[in-house]
Amino acid sequence: MFVPRRHRRSRSPLAVAATCLVVAAGLVACSGADGPQRTVDAFLEGWRKGDLNAVGFVDPTGAKISAGTVVQEIRELSGELVDAPLTLTRQGDPEVVQNTATASVRAEWTLPGGTRWAYDRPVRLTQGRDDQWQVIWEPQIVQEQLTRGDRLGLRRDRATRATVLDGAGEPIVAPRDVVRVGLQPNEVTDVKAMIRELDSAFRAIRPAITPPVDLSDLPKRLKEAKPDAFVEVVTLRDEAYRQIKSRIYPLSGTKFPTDKLDLAPTREFARAVLGTVDPAYAEDLANHPDRYSPGDLVGHGGLQGRWDERLRGVPGLAVVINRAGPDGTVESTGTEVFRSEPQPGQPVRTTLDVATQNAADRALRAERRRAALVAVRITDGAVLAAANGPGATGENLAFTAQVPPGSTFKMVSAFGLIERGAVTPDTTVACPKRFVVDGRAFKNSDDFALGEVPFRTDFAKSCNTAFAALAPQLGADGLAVAGRTLGLEGEWGDLGLDAFTGKVSANGGATEQAAAAIGQGTTVVSPLAMAAATAAVARGRFLPPQLLVDPAPERAAEPGPQLRPEAVTAVQEMMREVVTSGSGTALRDVPGEPVHGKTGTAEYDDNPENTHAWFVGWQGDVAFAVFVEKGGSGSGTAVPIAERFLRALAD
Repeated sequence: MFVPRRHRRSRSPLAVAATCLVVAAGLVACSGADGPQRTVDAFLEGWRKGDLNAVGFVDPTGAKISAGTVVQEIRELSGELVDAPLTLTRQGDPEVVQNTATASVRAEWTLPGGTRWAYDRPVRLTQGRDDQWQVIWEPQIVQEQLTRGDRLGLRRDRATRATVLDGAGEPIVAPRDVVRVGLQPNEVTDVKAMIRELDSAFRAIRPAITPPVDLSDLPKRLKEAKPDAFVEVVTLRDEAYRQIKSRIYPLSGTKFPTDKLDLAPTREFARAVLGTVDPAYAEDLANHPDRYSPGDLVGHGGLQGRWDERLRGVPGLAVVINRAGPDGTVESTGTEVFRSEPQPGQPVRTTLDVATQNAADRALRAERRRAALVAVRITDGAVLAAANGPGATGENLAFTAQVPPGSTFKMVSAFGLIERGAVTPDTTVACPKRFVVDGRAFKNSDDFALGEVPFRTDFAKSCNTAFAALAPQLGADGLAVAGRTLGLEGEWGDLGLDAFTGKVSANGGATEQAAAAIGQGTTVVSPLAMAAATAAVARGRFLPPQLLVDPAPERAAEPGPQLRPEAVTAVQEMMREVVTSGSGTALRDVPGEPVHGKTGTAEYDDNPENTHAWFVGWQGDVAFAVFVEKGGSGSGTAVPIAERFLRALAD
C-alpha cells in the first residue's frame, strides 16, 4: 500500500517516548512534564511540610511504604534537628535509566547560632507499572551515614570566653584562690547548732555577703546525701574565708577544699559596671533557645551583659549520629558528620584603673545606704572607677541615678554668674538667714547667716540665700547654658553602658530659678555627670567621659569649648577654699596634692529633713563625685567617704 510522504512524518506516542531515550553508556537524560523531577519536587515540598501523601514510596526491595511511615522516619532520623530550618533544593534534572532515575538534592540546615550545614544527597526513583514515579525510601536520603534507628544529634563545644580588661590592658577577672566550705553528713552531730554557727560566721564577713548565705535547705541536703559525701555550703574567696577561719574550722564535720575560680580582684570590684557571668538562667534559655544551652556561661548586667556576644565567642557545633536502644534510650555512636570549630571571644578593654577602683570600693564599704563614687581622669576623661553600694550591688547608681545635685551645683551656678560678669569672687553678696522669692522662703543649713561677705565666702560656706538672691542675674536659661558648657545634658556618644548626662532647669519662674541655683527644683544629675562637670572645671574644658577603649565607641562625642580662663580660675580657687576654710575642711590634711571640692545637701521631697549627701572635687589628675542616697548632709556623710577614697589612693 502506498503511503503519502506527509503521513510518514507523524509519530505515535510510543515513538515520541523512544526518541527521548538517547542511549549512551546506558544513560537517558530526558524527562517530560510527567517525569521523575515532578515526583522529586513533590517529595521535597512534602518533606518540608511534613505531608507526603502526594508521593508514592517503595523500599529498596520494591515493597510499598506508606507516606505516613516515611514522614515518621524522617522526623525520627532528624533527631535534635527536627525543628531546625531546612532548605531542600533539586540540583538539575534527574538522570533516567530505563525505569529508574536518580536526582541530586541539596540539603542545607541552619543550626543553632546561625551555623549552616549543607550537603548533596542522591534520591533514587523507580517507575511503576502505572508509569508513575515512586521514591525509593532509605534513611541515607536524610544523611549518607544514617541507618534505620539512628538519630541526628547536636553537640556544642563552648568557646573560650574572653575577659574584661582594665586600662592597662590586664584582665580584671583572673584565677583567684577560693575555699569551698562544706559538710560531711556523718560527722555533723548537731545540724541546728551547726547552722547557727555558720550563719553567724558568714554574717560577720566584711564586706557583707549580699544576699546572705541561705542555709534553709541545708538539713534536707544533709539528710539526702550519702554519709561520707561533701555537701557544699558556700564558696568563699580566700580573704573572706580567712576572716572567719578560726570560727568555723574547728566545727565538727566541716571540710574546706581549695580551688581557683575566675574572679575580679574583690567581690564588689566595679560590680555594677562589670556585671556578672553565670550559668544560663531559665529565662536565658527560654528567650534565646537558639543561642544558649543549659550550662552555658552568660553575661548578666553591666559590660558582661552588654557585650556578651563579643565576649562569649561562637560555640563550636558538631552534628553527631545517635542511636536509640531497645529501651528507647538514645546514646551517641561516636560518629561525627559535621563540625564547626569554636571561635574564642574577644576581650573588652576599659579605662578602669584597679588601684582607683579598689580605693573607691573601700571608701564605700562601711556605707549601708545606697551610694556611689565615680572617678574620672581629668586629662582625658577616662572613667577610672565606678563604685556602687552597699555591698556588691548590681545597680549602677554611679551612671544612671537621676537625683538633685544640691549645693554641688553651686559650682555650675558660680561659673555661670562669674562668666556673665554678674559677680567676682570678691564681690560682696549678703548671706541672710532666709531669703524669700515669690512667697517661698529659702534658708541655709541650720539657719546660719554670714551677713555681708565676699562671694567666695558664700561659696565656701555654701550659702543658699546668697545664690537664691543672685539667681535672676543668670536669666531664664543661663544656668542651663552654663551646665551644658560643662557637659551636662550632652551627647556623650556610646559610653558602653547607659548613662544619664543630666537635666538642668531652664525657663522657669523666679522661684524655680532660685531653687535651681542651689541644685534643687527640676535639675537632676547622675554622679558621673557631676564628676565629668567637675573635671571640666579642673581642666578648663569639657571632655566626654570614656569607659571603653576596645571596641571603640561607634558614636564619638565632641569636646566642649575652651572655658574662659578668668571664670574657670575663679571657680577653681573658690573650690579650694571649700576645703581650706569652708564645708570641706576635713580634707585639708589629706596626703598629696591640694584637694578642691564642693559639698552638697539635696532635698528630694517636700520634707526639708530628707536629703541626699554629695561631694564633688578633684586632687591631682582625678576628679570624682560622691553620692549617698538619704545620706543627710554632704559635709557629714559624703566628705568622710571622699576622705577615705583619697587616703586609700595615697596608700
